[in-house]
Amino acid sequence: MSNKVFAAVALAVALALAAVTQLIPNDYFFTAAYTVLLFVILATAWNILGGYTGYVNFGSAAFFAIGAYTTVFFYNAFRAPLAVGIVAGTLVAALAGLGLGYLTLRLRGVFFAIASLALAVVLYIFVVNWDYVGGARGAYVLQPRDVPFGLPRYIHLIYAVQLVMAALALVVARAIEHSTLGRGLAAIRDDELAAECSGVPTLKLKIFSTMVSCALMGMAGTTFPYYLSYIEPSSAFSLSYAVNSIAMPAPRSACRTRSTVLRCR
Repeated sequence: MSNKVFAAVALAVALALAAVTQLIPNDYFFTAAYTVLLFVILATAWNILGGYTGYVNFGSAAFFAIGAYTTVFFYNAFRAPLAVGIVAGTLVAALAGLGLGYLTLRLRGVFFAIASLALAVVLYIFVVNWDYVGGARGAYVLQPRDVPFGLPRYIHLIYAVQLVMAALALVVARAIEHSTLGRGLAAIRDDELAAECSGVPTLKLKIFSTMVSCALMGMAGTTFPYYLSYIEPSSAFSLSYAVNSIAMPAPRSACRTRSTVLRCR
C-alpha cells in the first residue's frame, strides 16, 4: 500500500470512527479513549527518534508540556480557539526539537538520554516560575460553551480531534519509515559511523527526526488543557508520559533490532 493510499484510508477511518462513536451515550468512553489516543500519539512520536534513529529520548514530557503550555499562552493572550493552539503548539515544539537536536545530537547513547531528561527538568523550572501561564499554582482553560458541529459536549470534540491527530501521526511515521529518509535513519540506528562513511548526512537526518518527533509530542499536548480545563506543571511534566511513550513501542523496536542482528549473522 502506498503512502498516499494509507493516508487516505487512515484519515477516512478516523473520521468515520469519530462520527460513529458520537452515538455512544456514556461520556466515560470519550474520556478513556482520549487518554489512549494521547499515548498512541506520544508512542508513535517517540518511535520516530527512538525506534527509527536509535536515540532514546527521555524528554517526552517536556515537549508534551510545550504543546500544552503554548495552548495556555495563546488562550490567555488572545482567547485563541483550539485550532490555533494545535498549530502553534506543534510549531513551537518542533522549534524546541530543532534546538535540542542541534545542541545534543552530537552526543550518543546514554549521554543523549541524560541531556533530553535535563531539558525536561529545565523547562519544568521555567514554567513553575512563569506566572503568565499560571506558574506553580496552575492555570484554568475554560471550555467554550458553543460546541462546533452540534456535538453535545466539548469532550466529544476533543476526542474527535485527538483521533484525527493520532491518524496523522501514524501517517507521518509510516511515510518516514517507507522513504529514503527512513532508510537513512535505519542506517544511523544500525551503525552510525558506517552510515556517515557511506555518505549518509547523519546530523541532518537526526535533526529532522528530532524535529518531527518533538512536533508530534507537542501536538499531543495541545488539547490537554481543554481536556482537564486546568493544568499545572506537575501534571504536564509527569514522568508517566516519558515512561509510557518508551514502553509502548519498545517491543517492536527490540524485535527490529533482533532481526537485524540475525540477518547480519
